[in-house]
Amino acid sequence: MTSHLDEALLRSLTPGVLGILVRRGADFAAAEDAVQDALVEAVRAWPADPPRDAKGWLVTVAWRKFLDATRADTARRRREDRLDEEPAPGPAPDVDDTLQLYFLCAHPSLTPSSAVALTLRAMGGLTTRQIAQAYLVPEATMAQRISRAKRTVSGVRFDRPGDVATVLRVLYLVFNEGYSGDVDLAVEAIRLTRQLAAVIDHPEVAGLLALMLLHHARRAARTAPDGSLVPLAEQDRGRWDTKMIAEGVGILRTALARDRLGEYQAQAAIAALHADAPTAGETDWAQIVEWYDELAALTDSPVVRLNRAVAVGEARGPRAGLAALAALDEASAGSSGRGHPVPRHAAVAAYLHEHAGDLATAARLYAEAAGKATDLAERDHLTRRAARLNALLRG
Repeated sequence: MTSHLDEALLRSLTPGVLGILVRRGADFAAAEDAVQDALVEAVRAWPADPPRDAKGWLVTVAWRKFLDATRADTARRRREDRLDEEPAPGPAPDVDDTLQLYFLCAHPSLTPSSAVALTLRAMGGLTTRQIAQAYLVPEATMAQRISRAKRTVSGVRFDRPGDVATVLRVLYLVFNEGYSGDVDLAVEAIRLTRQLAAVIDHPEVAGLLALMLLHHARRAARTAPDGSLVPLAEQDRGRWDTKMIAEGVGILRTALARDRLGEYQAQAAIAALHADAPTAGETDWAQIVEWYDELAALTDSPVVRLNRAVAVGEARGPRAGLAALAALDEASAGSSGRGHPVPRHAAVAAYLHEHAGDLATAARLYAEAAGKATDLAERDHLTRRAARLNALLRG
């Protein structure tokens, strides 16, 4: 690949080319293999001889690759008569099957991890190696996962409507992986969500795009030079991307004006209120609590109620926050297993106890939260919090 622009162009064309092959009668698994082969061919051929019609070139080459594979497969020889007539090279048809492909890649029969992998490969144009690197698994493992996923959806009818909510959950999973390997999955998730927003007019698609932009705008301020986490209240807001924030807020306002509220719009509204505050002290916590109330009504999620307890603590004082946390504890009392079933519960309880002046309880809870943290930077952050409070107590 001679330039980043070439790679970006190739990846943006992938869904359209795949959709054309499927529409012509290729099954999804074989079509996806053929498109990947065509992308490899493009990387080899384009630097020396760039095509005038990039999409048409990819369609022609991918179709030839598909036909070659079909002819070589003795189990599919009966199809050959129907598929043998190769369309003449020319402009690619204008039909856009992108939305149907999103639905297919996020099909309910797939596990979340398989749907993510298939979406990144078929819709994002990433190689199996890139996806494996990003998710820190061996390439052979990821190849098996993608192969199984393709087999699972190959028999699915291509003309049936899919579930937008499932697609959005898959894209949000990709976004939350962040950066790993040589692919920035947060950036890739934003690109794929923009692509989805271009083919479906849906307020929750816009809400997810706004949420991603508003979170991503703060990324540069989230870590210190030594790699340690910087909490939102302590971030240098001068490092936030104001252009990205403005875009996110604009998209969100348009979505909210349609009066079809969903969970991603509500989450984006909370992120927008954080982004709007010039300093942490000027955050409109009362309004954030109201949005968490909306979000809790939409999702009934314990994690949302946990975050709401933090917001209540900021808006009405730490004692009120602890009361909100106690209500969550009551609701979760029937859950089985050791420890609290809601992730981050101990860290939130520690924060609220610290601000209520109960440093001994806060220190114990920070240490407990550090022991449960799976992310190394988060574990270090919580351990430092516990050590700081213990030093004050010894003081």
